[in-house]
Amino acid sequence: MIPIAFSDKYHHPLPQGHKFPMEKYTLIPKQLMYEESFSQKHFFNPQIPDKIFLERVHQPVYLEKLFKGSISEKEIRRIGFPYSKSLIEREIHICAGTTQAAIKALHAGASFNVAGGTHHAHANHGEGFCIFNDMAVAAMHLLHENKVGKILIVDLDVHQGNGTASIFKNEKKVFTFSMHGERNYPLRKEKSDLDIPLPGTIDDKNYIEILQKTLPKLIKKEKPDIIFYQSGVDILESDKLGSLRISKQACMERDKIVYHMAYQNQIPVTASMGGGYSNHIRDIVDAHCNTFRVAKHFFE
Repeated sequence: MIPIAFSDKYHHPLPQGHKFPMEKYTLIPKQLMYEESFSQKHFFNPQIPDKIFLERVHQPVYLEKLFKGSISEKEIRRIGFPYSKSLIEREIHICAGTTQAAIKALHAGASFNVAGGTHHAHANHGEGFCIFNDMAVAAMHLLHENKVGKILIVDLDVHQGNGTASIFKNEKKVFTFSMHGERNYPLRKEKSDLDIPLPGTIDDKNYIEILQKTLPKLIKKEKPDIIFYQSGVDILESDKLGSLRISKQACMERDKIVYHMAYQNQIPVTASMGGGYSNHIRDIVDAHCNTFRVAKHFFE
């Protein structure tokens, strides 16, 4: 059974007109259960561990400002969310969800966090709607607890995982791979262990071919004990913030490649949702749900 982290804390109220689609975090579980792809038994409510699990990634000064509410207006603008104590609580729950999902994946083969993929958060600051880096926090927890020896982060969001790349630039036990739109945020990219910037003119066929050629080689070379999959659906042609023009079918084919490689090589895989900013919420939710549907085909 594939465990899925979900908390009612994931849906956080934002000012009217804010472009971040918070409602997708409640609609994804509803859709999966409505169509009976998954049931309530798959979902678990993440429990908050000791906050030291954040400190393995994020600097104490940064954490203190967030917890005390002393973060500056400039820093708040860089994050992109209006500051509130409940927002910080939400982000902690997301990190807990990804951490516990990763642990469960080691036994179940695959797992999900309905939220997460906050790959723009650095050790000492947040940006791009990201406050804490959930995949980095979870990865460091697994390493600290000696649950794994090598981690591969596969980031297929349309935006480069700059925060993740920065956090792990000197960590040999974590290999960061980001395949993203070359013209997308962030303007100044960090250096991942492997970056593949894509032009906006790329079509479905070439996108899939690049991933098919790259991922098997990475897995063979790095021999990871677990894969963290950043499964953003902002690569879609309908996405407002993305520069790529990938179809929903090719986006699902991307998911199939990741899960097939994990299954074939008997590597646990845990996925966080990442970005998705299409005009119609149904397109965002359906594309995210495809990632769950594909995983079920391989792991249940």
